[in-house]
Parts: sequence; structure tokens; C-alpha cells
Amino acid sequence: MHGWRKRIGLIVPSSNTTMECELWSALPQGISLHTARMPLKEVNAGALEDMDGSSMNAATSLIDAEVDCILFGCTSGSLIKGKDYNTRRSEEMEKELKVPFITTSTAVVEALKSLSAKELSVVTPYIDEVNEREKEFLESCGFLVRSIMGMGIEKNKEIGKVTPQELYRFASDSGEGDCLFISCTNLRTFEIIEVLERDIGIPVVTSNQASLWLSLNRMGIKERLEGLGSLWRA
Repeated sequence: MHGWRKRIGLIVPSSNTTMECELWSALPQGISLHTARMPLKEVNAGALEDMDGSSMNAATSLIDAEVDCILFGCTSGSLIKGKDYNTRRSEEMEKELKVPFITTSTAVVEALKSLSAKELSVVTPYIDEVNEREKEFLESCGFLVRSIMGMGIEKNKEIGKVTPQELYRFASDSGEGDCLFISCTNLRTFEIIEVLERDIGIPVVTSNQASLWLSLNRMGIKERLEGLGSLWRA
């Protein structure tokens, strides 16, 4: 039986084509992933706020699979209404679902803190209005955002088409601060985390990497995964 050790329940935007594949590629033995989807085509503030309305139904459907935690797999969607909303909504979902409930933005904050990061460079695929919300969120969590660079992509399916090589070239000039954060669960990052860390000389945190790290931790899985950066060695 798949998931004989633990099962992760994942809710993602309907147009996300990356997160499931990256997480499956790195799951430890005996850990399985089970997915539900929330309608989203464009990554802008209005669409992200609307998507939140379908998150409870998506999460509830995963309880039938007897998952051991539920991961809200969307960075911008979990931070778009701010830090306090993310915390309050997570607590409400966890109380209702009776399993640990994790959002990607929470996972990113915990990952950055585990690396003692204070000053960040941030790279995203997003348009300016989403980048502004992201900067506000990160700074409300106690980080100084030294720079934030977005690719200006609004259609989520187009974000999923960005190659790791294109992302590497875009991100490799972002060496300000003591950590680089690459935001968005629809960006392919697992193939370039280690080489980016070597080339820019600072730790790299990505949305999918942090999401997997915190999900495993919350389920009591302490294995260190190879090839996914300093976070797994912290």
C-alpha cells in the first residue's frame, strides 16, 4: 500500500503542473502524496483571494485518504491576505480537519528561520502587485527584503513552462543578503538548488523544497534528503 509510513495531502492551484512532480521525485520511502485542486488560472491578487474560497472543500476531500497532514501548496495564495490571515486560516483549517495543516508561506518562513536568515533576496515569476504583497508578508515576519525580482508572468500555466536553466540565469544575479528565496510552487527548482548555492555562495530556499521539509517534519519524518540544499543540513 502506498503511504504505509505517512501520507501527505496536497491542495494546489488547478493550473499547477510542477509541485506534485517535484515532491514525488524526492519523497522518502513509504511516504505518499495525494492531491486535490483549487481553481486558478492567473496569478493576481483577485484570483488568488478567490481561490482561497475553495480550499476547505479541496482539503476536506483528502481526509477520505486518511492523510497525515495537509499542505496548501501555493506561496502567493497563502500570503496574499497577509501574515495574520495566514496564521488564523491555518489554525481554523487544522481545527476543522483534525490533522496538521501547513501552508507554503508558513513553510518558507520556518525554513528561513532554521537557516538564521535575516536579509533576503527574493526571486519570483510574479507580476508587481503580487511581489508587493510578498515583500510586505516577508517583512511582517521579521525579514529584511534587500531585493525582489519578478518575471512578470501572470498566467500560471506559463510559470510552469519556465525551465530550470532559465530560472538559474534569472536568479544567479541575486546574491544580496544572507539567503535567496525562490518563490512559487509552480517553478521547477529542485534541479538547480545545489548549483545555485555553490555559485552565489548563500543558502537557497524554494517554495517546494520548504513545503516538503516542513511537511515531513510535522509528520515526524527526520530523514535528510540529498541534493536539495543547505536547508536539509541545517
